[in-house]
Amino acid sequence: MAEAFPWQDSLWQQLAGRAQHAHAYLLHGPVGIGKRALAERLMARLLCQRPEGLEACGQCKSCHLLQAGSHPDNYILEPEEADKAIKVDQVRDLVSFVVQTAQLGGRKVVLIEPVESMNINAANALLKSLEEPSGDTVLLLVSHQPSRLLPTIKSRCVQQACPLPSEALSLQWLAGALPECSAEERGELLTLAAGSPLAAVSLQAQGAREQRALVVDGVKKLLKQQQSPTQLAESWNAIPLLLLFDWFCDWSSLILRYQLTEDEDGLGLTDMRKVVQYLAQKSNQGKVLTLQDWILAQRQKVLSKANLNRVLLLEALLVQWAALPTQK
Repeated sequence: MAEAFPWQDSLWQQLAGRAQHAHAYLLHGPVGIGKRALAERLMARLLCQRPEGLEACGQCKSCHLLQAGSHPDNYILEPEEADKAIKVDQVRDLVSFVVQTAQLGGRKVVLIEPVESMNINAANALLKSLEEPSGDTVLLLVSHQPSRLLPTIKSRCVQQACPLPSEALSLQWLAGALPECSAEERGELLTLAAGSPLAAVSLQAQGAREQRALVVDGVKKLLKQQQSPTQLAESWNAIPLLLLFDWFCDWSSLILRYQLTEDEDGLGLTDMRKVVQYLAQKSNQGKVLTLQDWILAQRQKVLSKANLNRVLLLEALLVQWAALPTQK
C-alpha cells in the first residue's frame, strides 16, 4: 500500500471523496512531498472492487493484482532510465493501452511521473488520450515542474496543487523517519531540502550533510587562497552537481539579501553565516547579481541533463566566487 502522509489528509479527502472522477488529474508541487505516493494511493482506490470509505480494501482481486505489480488495467509510464526523457514510443504504447477495454470490467488507471520528462513529440502524442480517453480511464499525471508542461496538457487536466507541509509537521514526521538524527540535524536537513520532508530523508541517505561540510570547508580555503579553484573542483568529484549549484545559488541569494537588509537573522545555516556576511560586505552588488544569473543558468543546464564538463564548470564557478570580495 502507498504510504499516507499526515500533511495530505485534507487533500486526500478532497480527491478520494469525489462522487465523480475527472478523466485526468495533474498533481503538482515541490519534489519530496509525497506526490507519487498520493497518486499510487488514489490509483489503488480507483481500481479497488470493494473500497472501504476513502481507501482501497487491500483484499479484493484487484488490490492483490496491483500489489503484485500485475494488474491488467493499470499502466505506469516513467523514464526507462533515471533522469532521462519519456520517449514518443513509450507514449504510443500507452495510447494502445488506453483504447483497450478494461479486463477486470472496472476502470483503467494510468500513472505518469514525472510528466515534464516527456519530450515534445511524446507530449503531443499524449494529447489525444488526454482529450478523449476511451472507456472509464483515469490518468494521474505527477509533476515537479508544471511550468515546463505544454499549456494544452495542463488545460486538459484537473490541476491539483500539492502543498509543502508546515515546518512543524515536517519536523514531527522526520522525528519518526530519522530517529538516528538529532533535532538540530533534522532541522538542517529540512532547510537544505527547502522544506520537503521526503527530500530531507533522501539528503540524509546520500550523506549530504557530510558533503556540505566538505564544500563549506573548501569555500573558506578558497577565499583564504589556501586552495585553488582547480584543486577544489577535482576534490568535489563525488558531490552531485545539482547539490553544489543549489548551495551556491542559495548562498548568492543570502549575500544579496544581506546587502539589502543587513538582517543578521537572514544569513542562512550557521556553517556559512560568517562567509555570507563577509562576502556581502566586501562584494559589489552588481557582480553578485551577475554571478547569480550565471549560477541559475548553469543550474538549469544541470537540471536539463546537458552534457557538461564537470571540472571546467566548477572551476568557472569557483574562479568567479573567489573574485567576489575584490570587486567592491
